Amino acid sequence: MASIAPLKQVFSRSTGATARRGFATTTRLDASYGFIGLGQMGYPMASNLRSKISSSDKMYIHDVNPAVTEQFAKEIGNVEIAQSVRDVAEKSYQQETILTVLPEPHHVQNVFQQMLRPDATLAEAPNNHERLFIDCSTIDPKSSAGVANAVHSSGQGRFVDAPMSGGVVGARAGTLTFMLGASEELVERTTEVLKMMGKRTIHLGPQTSGLKGKLANNYLLALNNIATAEAMNMGVKWGLDPKTLADMINTATGKCWPSEINNPVPGVSENAPAGRDYKGGFGTRLMLKDLKLALQAGAESNIVPHLGAHAQDIYSAVVVDPACKDRDFSVVYRYIGGKE
Repeated sequence: MASIAPLKQVFSRSTGATARRGFATTTRLDASYGFIGLGQMGYPMASNLRSKISSSDKMYIHDVNPAVTEQFAKEIGNVEIAQSVRDVAEKSYQQETILTVLPEPHHVQNVFQQMLRPDATLAEAPNNHERLFIDCSTIDPKSSAGVANAVHSSGQGRFVDAPMSGGVVGARAGTLTFMLGASEELVERTTEVLKMMGKRTIHLGPQTSGLKGKLANNYLLALNNIATAEAMNMGVKWGLDPKTLADMINTATGKCWPSEINNPVPGVSENAPAGRDYKGGFGTRLMLKDLKLALQAGAESNIVPHLGAHAQDIYSAVVVDPACKDRDFSVVYRYIGGKE
């Protein structure tokens, strides 16, 4: 993971004008948005955002894969492709909102280091509305706090964390749930943006609170998935019909999202990845990443999640198994020898 030290070094060279620059609250007729990261989640999120904002609002997009931005511009339209992260920051002096959806902590750190590098033209440019950075990436709270401090100390805007839940399906349908970590005065403004890409925003507390909530949720999801796979494997090998077993569980105390919506046994849950050779859905690598982040954040707070280490061993094995890697995390059922 990249260190946050370079961010601090960047801002130690900031001009006094940048650090002292204030922002007026006058609302412009047209707004502008930047969107960085058009992956499996970011692409449909950006698409929904573009469809909900005014046609006269400007939207700048960037991704490390130029083919993706070209596809987005052709398919969605009414956007301008930024050639770099820095280009996003410089495209409009009055750009109000920049969203980031990135894979790993070091990606978030590097992107913000590039965007916030001191620049005289940016320091002197008029701003009618304080710039808001919304990071929807799932990273560790410590890294996020470092980026937030860099943003605020630079005087270039405000930063909030807003990781989401709902997967690719929710991103496409615009039904995501966002976990928001922000100061009270930023909640309403941030929610106005997020509601164009999701159905619900839950304010969990100050900056980093959204990430802490997301990691706690995904820690539980990781364990529930393994437990569901093992329980279904038991039932099937005892001779029970898997669909009947799942129906029973989902009206009893064992009910959970993996048992009801993402059941790991093929044919049990309609549209679940298990019925498509576990393709699509939430990848095993992403689940392992989130689990590791949760354990890391726990260790930094002197928390010892006893089941987490065992779950990490299982997912670490799954991601390198030729029959399981690069598939939905419910493929744990296959890994433990479940009947398909």
